[in-house]
Parts: sequence; structure tokens; C-alpha cells
Amino acid sequence: MSEARETPPQGIAADFDLTRFHEAFFEEAGENLAEMETLLLSFDSAAADHELLNAIFRCAHSVKGGAATFGFNDLADLAHAMETLLDRLRRREIVLAAPMVDALLESGDLARALLARRRAHEDCDDAGTLDAASQLRLRLAGLSRVDSPADAAPKPATAVAPGGDQRTPESPAGAAGRARTLHLTIGPLTRPELANHVVELFDEIPELGTIRPLDAGVPDAGGRRSFEVRTSTSDDELLDLFGFHVARDEVVIRETSRESEARAGAQAAPTTRVPEPGHAVLASTDAAPRSSPATDASTLRVPVEKIDVLINLVGELVIGQSMLAQTARDSDSAASSAILACMADLERNTRQLQEAVMAVRMIPVATVFMRFPRLLRDLAARLGKQVELHTVGESTELDKGMIEKITDPLIHLVRNGLDHGIESPQERVERGKPPHGSITLSAAHHGGSIVIEVSDDGRGLDRDRILSKAREAGMPVHAAMSDHEVYQLLFAAGFSTVDEVTEVSGRGVGLDVVRENILALGGSVAIEPAPGCGTRVTVRLPLTLAILDGMSVAVGDEVYIVPLGAVVESFRLAHKRTRSVVGTDRVVEVRGEYVPVIALEDVFGVAADPRRSVDRILVVVESDGARVAVLVDSLVGQHQIVVKNLETNYRQVPGVSAATILGDGKVALIVDVAHLVRRSRH
Repeated sequence: MSEARETPPQGIAADFDLTRFHEAFFEEAGENLAEMETLLLSFDSAAADHELLNAIFRCAHSVKGGAATFGFNDLADLAHAMETLLDRLRRREIVLAAPMVDALLESGDLARALLARRRAHEDCDDAGTLDAASQLRLRLAGLSRVDSPADAAPKPATAVAPGGDQRTPESPAGAAGRARTLHLTIGPLTRPELANHVVELFDEIPELGTIRPLDAGVPDAGGRRSFEVRTSTSDDELLDLFGFHVARDEVVIRETSRESEARAGAQAAPTTRVPEPGHAVLASTDAAPRSSPATDASTLRVPVEKIDVLINLVGELVIGQSMLAQTARDSDSAASSAILACMADLERNTRQLQEAVMAVRMIPVATVFMRFPRLLRDLAARLGKQVELHTVGESTELDKGMIEKITDPLIHLVRNGLDHGIESPQERVERGKPPHGSITLSAAHHGGSIVIEVSDDGRGLDRDRILSKAREAGMPVHAAMSDHEVYQLLFAAGFSTVDEVTEVSGRGVGLDVVRENILALGGSVAIEPAPGCGTRVTVRLPLTLAILDGMSVAVGDEVYIVPLGAVVESFRLAHKRTRSVVGTDRVVEVRGEYVPVIALEDVFGVAADPRRSVDRILVVVESDGARVAVLVDSLVGQHQIVVKNLETNYRQVPGVSAATILGDGKVALIVDVAHLVRRSRH
């Protein structure tokens, strides 16, 4: 692995170490590229929104400025080509067309790949990457040179500054090469010392020019600092450098040179424009800068590893609190009542602390949903179909660990919906439907779970075709199978309803992978078809993998935890009569349905309590749409537990999904309900 070459930017001392700012640039550039893709996919060329074009341009411009600052010339050149095309679009010299969107999206993909390589210190100069970048730059250049439409009004002598204000190309405002005197305002600042970091930049980079405080080093009543800057560096380059110390919309730059005053006096009327994030303000009045949004001032970027350490420590605190409470309950001293009262307060505060820390890891599912507009756009073009994506409940929050693991299953479901469900435009018109199909992604909280639904308005599922394909595959099926059993066949490994294998489907691995991944997360998946009207796939997941509401059950001297979300009901065995099937297997009738019975002592090889042989408990649990009755000695209680990964600390154990530490300090195994259901089927 070779180190990516970096060229120090012009005007910046070669011995100035910029690598300490790399991580911030990678994060910011990734966010800009993601926002640019979202805006491009939402752009309607029939009803052009030039504010939207300005926003897209600003994203490309920010990436270009940062890349040039750090000497990432390959990325800067690509972003410059994107910026050139976008500049002509926002100046109304050309009209946005589909080939331009395609080229910009592909350029964004390559830019992300270059960012990833830079982040991993990999070589970006291989022939394939250089050729791809060169081809994209040529495409963008060609698209930006197309003739202007007849109805457009080119303005060759005028440039539109970010945000919509106009200035002549000869204006020195924001242009490098000529010394200018600027009035710089920074703030309002929550940490006044941040302004000192900006001052230090001028000490570390003499080529920037000089800076002089105008406020004796004391912020004004609004928390702002004022400076006079003498520099030949452009406004954009200054903002790129300042942005690594203070938020960009906390910086206001006004030119105070005589040329600027002369231009201001020549204007018919003075104007004031509200500054936009990441750009200088070019105004002829001394209007006070607007306050920074509260979200910017209160947001702190923290590595996930630090959050995980905090969550683990809180988990240990919860375990310690449970052990103290157990000791206090077992104590016979006169002070035990006072201790228990204190422990009640400690338990309440510990629970609140635990919930607050867990909330830090909760992020909206919009971070997953935003991947699908681009996915559907590209896939629909390959399949010759038309589709609209609708999202509901994007603000619904889920643990970051769950977000990362649910992304691939949802991609499979969305691809299946478009490939198998949505018909071709011609077929839809023949069926009396609009030519474009619809796929809806929705998310909502239900109790202690999150429910994500993927639905389409396509042709739906064909029960007879599924049975026919299953028979061809040698699967044990019969005509009397319920709809639920038939549709569960779609999740079988290697099963597919298409006749030919394509690059999109036909190998029978998509839904099988979906089910296995969701079951591994302690969730469930179900299909609800409406033939001719579409299909809905419902995924139910726990909100987090770190905390679990569980029911503790006893078998002999051992205590096990059954996830509460999987428990349907429980009852005494004496009140129900079990029946034997095939000699040794047993079933029990529950509300008119026969459910398999599994003795937990047989699963884990422990001895049951002989004194409870008659008066035992059956706990009915459900997973993947199937139920099983688990036979235990007794119910111990219900409580929230901290999940510990068993594989990390020991090894994988069949029938066990994880472990926890009880209040008495003992380790209890968490039962894998999905494993019990599969065991009952075999």
C-alpha cells in the first residue's frame, strides 16, 4: 500500500502540517457529496429550482476548496469540472438534462471513492482510477460547452455569487492576487478561544497576510470578535481554512477597501444579504451578522468508539446497581429499609442515565432511506421501468448498530420490489395503472420495537406459481398449505420464481439472506401480498442490541432469559393437556392451535427440578411467524438487562444468542428463540 501523494497548496508553507485537519475534511466532504446526490435526485428539470442548483453548486465548491487546500489535486480537478457545469446551469446559460445528472452522479461516486482511498492512505494514481477521472472530466467539460437554449439569456459579463448576488468578474472581492483590507467578524461563539485559533493561522501561514483585532481581544455582547485582515487570499480560500476552527456560517467577511466603497456608492440602493453557510458576505452596509443556528452551536461530532465505551461503562454501572439492590434485599439488618429507599433512588437515576446514553447512539432511519433514490433510479433504468419512491417516518430513530446491519436486508427488499413486483410501463397501462410504479418505505415505533415496511403497487405474489416452482425444486409442498406457509417458501435458500438468472435476480439468495440477517438481530419478517395490487414486507426489530427487556425463567438451579418481545403468553402445564406426536414429540393446544413443546432442560442438558414435575410452566414464544411452547420449572421475574456478547468473551453456543449478569452476580444465558423454532421444525 503506497502513500497517496499530496501537493502542498500554493501560498501555504510546505512545513505547515495540514494532516491534523484531514479527518474533519473527509467528514465534511462526505456529507457534501451525500447532500449533492440527494439534491440531484430531487431536482425537477421541468420546474427548475435555481435555489436548489445554487445549493448543489455550493456542495461541489466546498469539496473543491477543501481538496485544493490539502493538495488532493485529483479530487479538486474532478470537483472543478463538476463546479464548471453547475455554474453554467445556475447562471441559466444551459438547461439541466438527464445526461448531466448522470455525469454528476457518477462524478460523485468517483469522488467518494477517491475520498475513501485518501482516508485509507491508498494510492489514487492507478491507471484505472486516472482513466475514469479523465473520462468523467471530459464528459463534464463537453456537457458544460453545449449551446445555450434560444430562450435563455446568457450573461457573460456577470457571475452569480453563491446565494444569488451578482458581481462582475473583474471585481477583486473574493479574488486572489490583489491585496485587500477586510473586516472579519467571527461569532457568536460558544467558546471565545476558537477565534484565537483563526489568529494562529496567520502566524503559522505568513502568506495569508496580517490580522489585527478591533475589539481588544474581548467579545461583544453577542459573543462576536472583530478583526481587520490584510490579505491577497480569496474569500473562499479563507473560509475553507477558517472552517476547521469555527462554523462557516459564524464567519462574515466584508471588504473595506476604497474600491469596495466606490462600488457601494455607485449602486442605486444599498442591499444587505443574509450570509449562507460556507460563503462570504458581499454587502455595502455594516448590518450585523445573523446569529448561528442553535443546531450548529450545540452539535458535537464524537467518534462512535467513545460512545461505545460510555455505553459499556453505563452497562457495568447498571449491573453493579442490581447487585447492590439484591444484597440490600437479602440483608436482615435494621438499616436495610433505609438502604432499600436509597437504592430505589439510585435505580431510578441509573435507568435515566442508561436511557440518556442509549439515546446518543440513536439516529434517524433517514440515513438508510436516503440510499434508495439513487439505487432505484439506476436499477429502473437497467430494467426499463418507471418508479417513484415514497418514504414515511424518516425521523424514526434506531440504534446505530442496528442501522448498519439492517441496510443490506432493506436493499434486497427494495430491489426485489422493483424487479419482481413493479411491472413494465406497458404492462401497467394495460392493467389500468399509471405507467410509473410506486415503492414505499415506512418506519414507526410500536412498543419496544421498530417496524419497517417495504411495499409496492406491483403485480403481487402468485400463490400457484410459487407452489409450482417449489415442486420443481423438489420442496415438500401440498395444495392444502396456508397462505402464510406458501409465502414463507420465498425465504428458502436457493428458491426463486424467475425462469432465467439475470444480473439482478434469479439465484435465490436475496430473501434467504434477508431473513437470516433479520433473525440474527432478534427480529422477524413477514410478507403480506395483495395479488394484482402489490406486496408488503414487514420487518420488526428491537430498538437496540445493547439493552433487552427479558423474562427470567428457571430450570433446576439455572436461570435463563427469554426476550420479552418474543413471549406471547405463559400458563401452567396442569391447566393444559399435551399430546404425543410420532412417539416422543409433544404438542399442546393453545387457542385452537397445536404448538410444539420443547423442554429447555433438553436443549441445554441440565436437570429439571423433580419437585416441579407436575406443576411446571409453558412459555409460548414466537419467531419468524411460528410459535413454540417452552417448558420450564418456574417464572422468576421480568426486568431490563444489559446484553453481553457471548462469542466475544467465549464462543458461539447453539440455542444461546448472548448472556447477561444478574443482580446476584451470576451469568444468565439469553435464549435464542429463533433457534428453538427451527429445532421444533426439524
